[in-house]
Amino acid sequence: MILADFGTSYSKFLDLKQPDPAPEVVPTKELLDVPSISIATGHNGKRFADRYVNELTALARGGEICIHETAFVLLDCGSRDIKFVRYNNGRLEDMGWNAECGASMGFTIELLESYYELDYHHLAVPDRTFSVTCGVLGMSHIFDAVISGTPVAEAVASFVKGIALNAHRFAGVPDKLYLSGGLCENHLFVKSFPCEVVPLGRFVLLEGLKAMV
Repeated sequence: MILADFGTSYSKFLDLKQPDPAPEVVPTKELLDVPSISIATGHNGKRFADRYVNELTALARGGEICIHETAFVLLDCGSRDIKFVRYNNGRLEDMGWNAECGASMGFTIELLESYYELDYHHLAVPDRTFSVTCGVLGMSHIFDAVISGTPVAEAVASFVKGIALNAHRFAGVPDKLYLSGGLCENHLFVKSFPCEVVPLGRFVLLEGLKAMV
């Protein structure tokens, strides 16, 4: 049985037939021969799987598995959108999905790192920030700042911080936030949140699917 989380930029697979299964990450653009998928989530899940699970459902179940608390907020930041679930007293209290204000957020952050040849692990969190409500449209702030003489690294860091602040507001401004998705590995993004952040990695949705087997 193979589980899959088909993300916009990266797809994650887990083969439960293996004796000690470990998730595999494949750039979505490189997917050529997709194996038979038993359960899947993500924007291509309906296309390739026998059974499809909504991403918010997979995120919620994954949070129940990975977080050993009765009250928490779990935010998933993907390449294309952002989504969150909030638990209180051990029960799902609220959830949200934003594909507009979070449009191409993760994709844009990764694109900027590559284009400007930056390393987010070595960029400090800036004092200033940009008001960013959309990953694509927010890039104009970077271009305007660079034209005005701001160093590229500082301008990009201000953009990333603005994205993090917007995601924090979208999740309801919690004092503590559990983070899911590939941006868990982005040091600058994680440190830009104005709250305690606990990164869980990019396989939370797979854990949710595994709980449904």
